[in-house]
Amino acid sequence: MACTSNSTDANLVRDYIQGDEKSLELLIYKHKLKIYNFIFSKVHDSEVAEDVFQETFIKVIKTLKNGSYNEEGKFLSWVMRISHNLIIDFFRKTNRMPKFEARSDDYDVFQFIKDDSPNAENTLINKQIVNDLQKLILELPLDQKEVLNMRIYRDMSFKEIAEATGVSINTALGRMRYAIINLRKMVMDNQIFLAQ
Repeated sequence: MACTSNSTDANLVRDYIQGDEKSLELLIYKHKLKIYNFIFSKVHDSEVAEDVFQETFIKVIKTLKNGSYNEEGKFLSWVMRISHNLIIDFFRKTNRMPKFEARSDDYDVFQFIKDDSPNAENTLINKQIVNDLQKLILELPLDQKEVLNMRIYRDMSFKEIAEATGVSINTALGRMRYAIINLRKMVMDNQIFLAQ
């Protein structure tokens, strides 16, 4: 099949796997700007962004060539996940993982999910971050998890939380404080990269 710039990602992937090298060039050309801009928005360094971009497509090529690609119709999302993981690797290798300030008990890990450019790629990464955080929340002690869920996901006031759980407002506040402290520690221990 002759490749055109209008070919779908799935067709281009299939054609590349079948030996048409031009298909990969078209895939890279089609998505380069989005992927590069996403990487640059996280590392803030053009040389590092270019390196991560190249590493991303080296992984893409290896995966396609060894026949382990199974993301039918989700090529861009799959490539974005690869680039996100490579960004995490970069921060780990250079000891530049974002550090969290422990000065305030009002620390909110959820603030790092925010991104000024709402697009499909950032939405995908933010979903991954939210999923990671939700898994960690499940590991909190029951009383802390209960208060955190009521406060974050049900937007309840501490007065309402205190009434719903049958404890004082101070106890509810304390449980929330410890939930955030424990969650912050788990984020650090698990080296979860919170996109900024």
